[in-house]
Amino acid sequence: GIAAGSARYPGAAVLAVGGALRGGAGAVRYVGPAGGAVLARYPETLVSERGPARAGRVQAWVVGPGAGDDAATVGEVLAADVPVLIDADGLRLAEVGAVRGRGSRGVPTLMTPHAGEAAALLGVEREEVESGRLAAARELAARYEAAVLLKGSTTVVAEAGGGGVVRVNPTGTPWLATAGSGDVLSGLGGSLLAAGLSAVDAGSVAAYLHGLAGRFAAEGAPVAAEDVAGRIAEAWRSVVGAEV
Repeated sequence: GIAAGSARYPGAAVLAVGGALRGGAGAVRYVGPAGGAVLARYPETLVSERGPARAGRVQAWVVGPGAGDDAATVGEVLAADVPVLIDADGLRLAEVGAVRGRGSRGVPTLMTPHAGEAAALLGVEREEVESGRLAAARELAARYEAAVLLKGSTTVVAEAGGGGVVRVNPTGTPWLATAGSGDVLSGLGGSLLAAGLSAVDAGSVAAYLHGLAGRFAAEGAPVAAEDVAGRIAEAWRSVVGAEV
């Protein structure tokens, strides 16, 4: 399920749904005020007028992209006993206790901040996060008891609790630093959580495929977020068809 978008940012919902559909989700439920925009682009989406708790059965939730100040929806999603990916506005609105409580219940959570969002959550300057990305990802993972995908020129993924090896994603392109690219990544990661991957594995695979799709879309030139979404299938095929 995707709980995203607002009257001001309907495109975030569209891009997140697109990432989820291309990430292998058999069906995507959408909750939020951007249902019209979502259906216009992806008519197969199951749009609900109700909140997340009454939207119908889902295997995972993505919450936050373009959500504005809708703290109630974020809280409702975090109370669900299914895996949750938190991005963008959801990171700002999510209460630490609510996220940590999910960890104590054994429910996977994946947070996907960029450096600026991570800095705000940690109460430090962005430069401190950029100069110590591995440490920042670990600290966030420990503070929230959630897996953390720290986006950037070098994307890293830390396990919930901050222990273990921090994974460094080898794919990507500078052109991925474009508006909406993170919304596509969120939808993709959410679909992988719904497929049953652990939070750290869903984050790792999503980052890899998203980076690869970005490379295919860019080919040395600027790209738009929708271009990246459109090349996810090609990224999947390149990985599935690769010799091991």
